[in-house]
Amino acid sequence: EINGGSGKEGNYELKHVLQNPEGDGVALEAASGEPVREEWGGKLDFMLSVIGYAIGLGNVWRFPYLCFRNGGGAFLVPYILTLIFAGVPMFMLEVSIGQFLSIGGLGIFKISPIFKGVGYAAAIMACWLNVYYIVVLSWGLYYFYSSLTSELPWKYCNNPWNSETCRNPYEKPFNEACSLSNESYPCADLGEDYRDCKNSTSSSSQAYFCEFVNNANNTVKLFVKNVTDPVGEFWEKKALEQTGGIDEPGGLKTELVITLGIAWVICYFCIWKGVKWTGKVVYFTALFPYFLLTILFIRGVTLDGASQGLEYYLKPDFSRLQDSSVWIDAATQIFFSYGLGL
Repeated sequence: EINGGSGKEGNYELKHVLQNPEGDGVALEAASGEPVREEWGGKLDFMLSVIGYAIGLGNVWRFPYLCFRNGGGAFLVPYILTLIFAGVPMFMLEVSIGQFLSIGGLGIFKISPIFKGVGYAAAIMACWLNVYYIVVLSWGLYYFYSSLTSELPWKYCNNPWNSETCRNPYEKPFNEACSLSNESYPCADLGEDYRDCKNSTSSSSQAYFCEFVNNANNTVKLFVKNVTDPVGEFWEKKALEQTGGIDEPGGLKTELVITLGIAWVICYFCIWKGVKWTGKVVYFTALFPYFLLTILFIRGVTLDGASQGLEYYLKPDFSRLQDSSVWIDAATQIFFSYGLGL
């Protein structure tokens, strides 16, 4: 940027606006009057930080859930298309500009001041994202703490928080404990999304009922939708201690308060010494998720019924591609995984 002087001789001053990371940092600081931003210790540090940012909880639980909900392998079609035409180009654009200018999200829009509001919006979004995502991490720490027992607390229905509708699927599989009724029941009682009720021409349908001995030692036979499982009840009644509604806020759960504090402390020590320290931390945070994913994969393919899950995944339901929500979910997952715009 060249500013004209006010003198008669028209003195000109050269001001540094776009910083070149390949140049001399000391010279640039002297010329621009701005402090030199700390840089990564090496290319591998930067690459691992990018990889670690893209692989997280969203890949462990959100992506499989979206695949299951949106037609199995058919979900990969809009996912890959969105990745090629939106995800990768925007990711490369953000990384290129960020590496060239070495400026944060608020200062990056000096190249086009009219869009600086986008930078403020992105900073606010990142703030809210960190606040709610740290809560998710605290849940993970709580589950890790709860699993340090000889018997997992979410494996049985004989805990104080379990209800009388809880059925332990590990004692007797579904096909042995539950059976299809001979008579039909009105869809108004079963729900419009249940079996034959999905067909608008049907007003009734057969239903599955499960017979089991509950935690009160009573033999009950319940409609399958009214049966709960120990995993879900541990999450809702023990971990979250959910109340009847928003009008019943409840109190603070001591264990979650502690795990939330631990999560914030870990987050602080990951960044407290700047980029060079973070570059060393990512050697663990970027590679450890792949280690966990490998363990989960081996565990998953050895479970009963794994072949049915793989068959559902490898035999996609392409009719789901006509639903716009499938494409929206694919685009959302790409932006969620790559952190585009943040």
